[in-house]
Amino acid sequence: MKFIIRNISYWDRVFFELINRYRDNRLLSRVIPWVSRSGDGWYYPFVVVLLLFTHPGQAFAFLGVALASFASELPVYKLVKNMVKRDRPFVKLPGILNRVVPPDQFSFPSGHTAGASVMAVVLSHFFPIITLPIYAWVSLVGFSRVYLGVHYPSDILAGFGLGWASAQMGIFLLT
Repeated sequence: MKFIIRNISYWDRVFFELINRYRDNRLLSRVIPWVSRSGDGWYYPFVVVLLLFTHPGQAFAFLGVALASFASELPVYKLVKNMVKRDRPFVKLPGILNRVVPPDQFSFPSGHTAGASVMAVVLSHFFPIITLPIYAWVSLVGFSRVYLGVHYPSDILAGFGLGWASAQMGIFLLT
């Protein structure tokens, strides 16, 4: 088991450093914080409001599935985060600065990616035509969290998995 964890840690660091090497890119440094903020969750209610105007017949079904999905994702996220207690890259790795203030102390799993994944899976269930762009957005949110120095790539993968599984459960239960 230690070999597996050591191997994951090695590849985490390799990919983290690969992404973080572009930290001096001016364009990325301006755009990436906004991408990260788009996964904060504060904007998700606006999706429901937008759906009320554009697809009123599906808005309430979407809201129910999204709420059920988040009701399973958030407690699991908190439980795992407080059990694993993985230090963030800017704490653990020398020379890495965090470009945003993280919402909590630990990095595993990525809550931004988990929440964005819930939204992406539920949105793509109701509106399959936007699957590709919405999954591209989730990927950018995950990338942004690594770029900003607050997550490792495996935190992003775990967040995506948690969000995907939670959304699948909400879809299964309510559709």
